[in-house]
Amino acid sequence: MGQRMLIMAFSLVSCPAVVDNPAQRAGSFPLEPRKAAAYVFAMRQWKHDGLDAVTRYHLLALGWLMSCPLAAILAAGFLPLLGLLCERAVGGETNDLYARHVAGLKQKAPPGFTVVEQRPFVVVGDEPPAVVRLRAIRTVQWAVDALKREYFAREPEETIDIWLFKDKVSYDRYTRQLFQDQPTTPFGYYSPAHHALLMNISTGGGTLVHEIVHPFMRANFPACPPWFNEGLASLYEQSDERNGRIRGETNWRLAGLQEAVRAGHTLSFQKLMAMTEGEFYGNHASSNYSQFYAQARYLCYYLQERGLLRKYYREFTANARKDPTGIESLKTVLGEQDLDAFKKMWEAFVLKLSFP
Repeated sequence: MGQRMLIMAFSLVSCPAVVDNPAQRAGSFPLEPRKAAAYVFAMRQWKHDGLDAVTRYHLLALGWLMSCPLAAILAAGFLPLLGLLCERAVGGETNDLYARHVAGLKQKAPPGFTVVEQRPFVVVGDEPPAVVRLRAIRTVQWAVDALKREYFAREPEETIDIWLFKDKVSYDRYTRQLFQDQPTTPFGYYSPAHHALLMNISTGGGTLVHEIVHPFMRANFPACPPWFNEGLASLYEQSDERNGRIRGETNWRLAGLQEAVRAGHTLSFQKLMAMTEGEFYGNHASSNYSQFYAQARYLCYYLQERGLLRKYYREFTANARKDPTGIESLKTVLGEQDLDAFKKMWEAFVLKLSFP
């Protein structure tokens, strides 16, 4: 509803009706028919949308302000107020929808589950309530705040539920019972159909941080190719904070990548970065699938260690229309046009890494 009011505000204020009204010229401002309809709509709409009282009054004020001629709004300096009212109307709708979503989750969650509000997510878990709340703060909130500082200006539009199941038995049971799904990974995954992250939290929080990256990437860089989407997310499977910034560490993917480097099986970066989703994800059971993740991750890791990763993200997102794979942006940030020569240097770098 807030979006409808926002559109109406722009259309009515920026496009005044062509009416020659002597009363207006004399300084009286009666409601023009089209604007009066908007005012009535604003007064009545709250009855149908279930908005909170504060938002209702924002909408009433917005409807009244939209009924005034543009000249009067400008003369009185009300244009900033109009923008604020539009923002409050949309914000009020968002708050109300989120509250209703949380209430619905509390009804859906089986006995023994705790529901914690942690915007833009809702965390649901069957560990002791204090543990669920701690995970919501120390993992979810920490990751969200760190990723926003580093990369992302916009939050996901949809509310995403994070289900933290305490062990494999709980994970298997409730993914079937609540979501009619069968996990294909022991760690956790995102279910697009349910807008939910389903996690076996006993395996650690790395997969959770990985999955948190994806909705932020969708909101901020919807054209992101799979190699960078998964490379950046995988980077933070093993992460900590240094000087107030999130930092990926070496992890279990390193050994398989080093083996591929020694065997000469790594892809050229041109080929890796040009892969479609079908080519990149392909058969989840194949060793190549894991290798693609590892190569993408450790390219991001290299950029991070050289202090270039955030610069690369900004360069890539700014030029994605003309550089959809990110190859040219990589050349620019590296200051290197010969990616084959760079690959040899990168492989030497990878072979020197260790984990743990």
